Amino acid sequence: MATSRTTPGSPAPRRSPRTAVVVGAGMVGLVTAWHLQERGVEVTVLDREGVAAGSSWGNAGWLTPGMAMPLADPTLWTYAPKALLDPAAPLHVPARLDPRLWSFLARFAAHATPRAWDRAMAALTPIDRLALDAFDELAAHGIPRATPGPFVIGFEHEKQAAAFLHEIAQVEAAGQVVPLRRIDRPDDAARHSPSARPGGGRTGEGRDAVGHAGSIRPGDATAPGAGDAVGRPAQLTDRVRAVYALEGQRFIEPGPFVGALGDAVRARGGRIVTGATVTGLRAQEGRGVQVLVDGQEPVVADVAVLATGAWLPGLARPLGVRTLVQAGRGYSFTVKTDVPVEQPVYLPSRRVACTPYQGRFRIAGTMEFRGPDEPFQPRRIDAILASVRDLFQGVDLDDRHDEWVGSRPVTPDGLPLVGATRAPGVYVAGGHGMWGVVLGPATGRLLAEQIMTGTVPPEIRPFDPLR
Repeated sequence: MATSRTTPGSPAPRRSPRTAVVVGAGMVGLVTAWHLQERGVEVTVLDREGVAAGSSWGNAGWLTPGMAMPLADPTLWTYAPKALLDPAAPLHVPARLDPRLWSFLARFAAHATPRAWDRAMAALTPIDRLALDAFDELAAHGIPRATPGPFVIGFEHEKQAAAFLHEIAQVEAAGQVVPLRRIDRPDDAARHSPSARPGGGRTGEGRDAVGHAGSIRPGDATAPGAGDAVGRPAQLTDRVRAVYALEGQRFIEPGPFVGALGDAVRARGGRIVTGATVTGLRAQEGRGVQVLVDGQEPVVADVAVLATGAWLPGLARPLGVRTLVQAGRGYSFTVKTDVPVEQPVYLPSRRVACTPYQGRFRIAGTMEFRGPDEPFQPRRIDAILASVRDLFQGVDLDDRHDEWVGSRPVTPDGLPLVGATRAPGVYVAGGHGMWGVVLGPATGRLLAEQIMTGTVPPEIRPFDPLR
């Protein structure tokens, strides 16, 4: 507890909180709880369903700060009109009269300019650079360690790769190092494929698995050493003619990882209460925060953190958080493969991300702007299947398990909402869009620092929820 001497008439000294309630048991909520515990705070976590019940469970599990960039980019102006007319497109907006949704889309589109993208990317870069170190900190305390890449990025032709290469170049220009190089050469691709070797053995991990030739730019298709240690997975058909390796990134099995976070919070004495639907908060300066729970007694603590993802507006708007948060729903499923898959695969033109998951292959994709509680839409799974059938081989797309939909919390400007609300002692942590998993641990660490010290770390200043 922080204490200090005061003189008559001076402000009362700030007292660091001893107790906290975190609403939301996903990645962001649990890691915030964990970091508060690191600082000696007694924590209670409330969730209406359970640990990892929202978008933390079925996503691709990619820890790719090199790809954590604003979702609204200038290509939206050419891509979105076509997508609105194509029900099978990765971007899907239901045809309905929904003023709130169309207000969000108008603001989202207004940020799809080069200047707005650069501004948002500059704001994201500092936390992107902390992301993997934050996972290392968790691993040092017994949380499962993430698996290094490389990630295989596939295109049907070289021209198709130009937009992705340009995006990576822009991320590097903003201050990250994102090693990316061409690995696919017709004469040696099959010979160098790890998944094609007997036993599917891995030749190494992380950057050492492919060697570090530095980043490339469009046109550097024959980078030195290309194809030396990793090639196109056996699961890709010959239609995928341009293949790159993205290094320096990692991946996890998100459900088990977040479950391990929950176990760690409990092991430190934290309470995780499931089946707890929070209906509101009451906060008074110097008297703590009452968290109102449907059908239960209020939970009282010194501070409260709202980490409810796409459901954030319902609780945060009365507290002064006016930025719109729209559910951008993603779908996934797992399939069996003839040859074990050991590397994540990304098909940018199809907006499909794939990850090894418990002996199967998780395929994830689509961005569907609907309400977070709307029913599962089987047609979105059909759209993903139609987009990849001609690009995969040795993958049983009809033996699907774990079909899932999760709601990513998307903001119009592409920036999260992290920090204090107008209500004393109440904070929010959300609005990460597609990047809640990779940025969650860094977010939790930085927000815990703000809560305990009263000082906003520079990495999260652009994410002021009252902006």
